[in-house]
Amino acid sequence: MVDVKQPSISLGWALVPVVILIGLLAGDVWAFADDSSYGPNQIAMLITALIAGGIGMWRVGTTWQAIRDAIAKNISTTSEALLILLLIGALSGTWLVAGIIPAFIHYGLQLLDPSWFLAAACVICAVLSLATGSSWGTVGTVGVALVGIGTALGISTGWVAGAIISGAYFGDKLSPLSDTTNIAPAVAGTDLFTHIRYMLYTTLPSITIALIVFLVAGLGGGQFSGALETNISEEVGAAIQGAFDIHLGLFIAPVAVIFMIAKKVPAAPALFIGVLLGGLTAWIWQPAQLAAVAGSDVLDGKSLYTGLFQVMAGDSAIVTGNGLADELLSSGGMAGMLNTVWLILCAMTFGATMQATGMLDAISRAMLKGVTGTLGLVARASGTCLAFNILTADQYLAIVIPGNMYKDSFEAQGLAPENLSRTLEDTGTVTSVLIPWNTCGVAQAGILGVSTWTYLPYCIFNWVSPLTTLVVAALGWNIRKLPKAGETSAAS
Repeated sequence: MVDVKQPSISLGWALVPVVILIGLLAGDVWAFADDSSYGPNQIAMLITALIAGGIGMWRVGTTWQAIRDAIAKNISTTSEALLILLLIGALSGTWLVAGIIPAFIHYGLQLLDPSWFLAAACVICAVLSLATGSSWGTVGTVGVALVGIGTALGISTGWVAGAIISGAYFGDKLSPLSDTTNIAPAVAGTDLFTHIRYMLYTTLPSITIALIVFLVAGLGGGQFSGALETNISEEVGAAIQGAFDIHLGLFIAPVAVIFMIAKKVPAAPALFIGVLLGGLTAWIWQPAQLAAVAGSDVLDGKSLYTGLFQVMAGDSAIVTGNGLADELLSSGGMAGMLNTVWLILCAMTFGATMQATGMLDAISRAMLKGVTGTLGLVARASGTCLAFNILTADQYLAIVIPGNMYKDSFEAQGLAPENLSRTLEDTGTVTSVLIPWNTCGVAQAGILGVSTWTYLPYCIFNWVSPLTTLVVAALGWNIRKLPKAGETSAAS
């Protein structure tokens, strides 16, 4: 197989689509605010992809076939992620009508105090994500319930989502079951457990800072929306109990899903089994609600079939008579995830066009110039990961491409490969969810029902993690060097 030579285009032309995209996205936020991801951002990325393709065809002779093939390849890499998103939509629908999510909210309101709710939510998501290796799975199951609990307690959704995402990405980053945790050391040239151990030096301080912030925010009350009455949690709890048969048996389905993911069952089949278990749970314990969704007074064969397919595929809502409870107890099913799927497809189209025209390569070459010293190299690699999260809208590309770019540079500087793998995760993995048009940012906003712009300031761990990497590099603390002849590697 003959390697295809990357087109050579100047940095100035490569930056034109980037500048236009940033301008269009800023205009979307100005004009549409939180609704910018419901169409305007998609159009902005397609317009910019068209501009990038046109420049590539004009300046370096890129063919439409090359662009088309790159788009097809990029989108194919997201096929499993898109399937998982649709399954999470179906899962939220069946788990809602089955009483599983209401049960999480019911017990959570009894156990979680507002003053330490944020820290507790962060820890719960961290433990679950560490055990399963899936930030998306954690956010799509327990995270959804925690948003409901936090809202009922009167806590700002931005703070709640920030705590959930902070914990989920901490656990994902350190779990040996995580795909990114396996990709980063493979690209950098080190082994998995050396990579995980080396990440502890930056990850543990980062999560500690995040937990302190969440505790202080909780004790200070700054995260409260101020719009809810003090007895609102009791009212919501009573409304849920009046609508559902709440008991511990409802947790069979979520425990089964967590067990399957922990046993390395692929996420898609595990979630699909969770959907089926949710439907079975609804049939057994919540027949009245399932019949109501189907528009029937009694649950017979037809209403059972109609109700189950409705909650999996489309909108479903539980009417309790309590306004906030009714708002919490609704789901869009698979259809509710279609806007997220649309945005991911447009983002991958833009990234693929930039890659096919050689524009990403030109930007990459510019980033490698003038790098000196450990701090400079780590800072440049970290910045490149962030840039690729913005430009390619894909977490995996933000790890793989910078990893390949800087591998030789780290080696030439005498730095062990775990320095690079740690940098890739400290920035590439955790900042992806902060980019509104990145696949991770789009997915988590869609799953939680909280826009990226709303939760972005409160993802404390995701902000602190790349900064901790730079501080460690600046201090020269635990910067492992490559061994010289006859020596073993050591941290300086």
